[in-house]
Amino acid sequence: MSVFEKLALTWPSAIVSRSEVSRFSGGLINPRSLANMDSLGLGPANRFRCGRKICYPVSDLIAWLESRVTVVKPSGKF
Repeated sequence: MSVFEKLALTWPSAIVSRSEVSRFSGGLINPRSLANMDSLGLGPANRFRCGRKICYPVSDLIAWLESRVTVVKPSGKF
């Protein structure tokens, strides 16, 4: 189970509004950055508007976050 899947288990809803993305991701993604990526077609696969809010299904947001992760291995030098 990935760390993002663990986030989904603790998130109280099946959706995440763009304004809450920072809280959902532990500060990894800024809502403005996500808006910019969305406008370039680089954001999560699915999103929808509810009133003035842009929202993402948790599963799509997690898949998108996982696709952006790069594992950094320690170099052994200190």
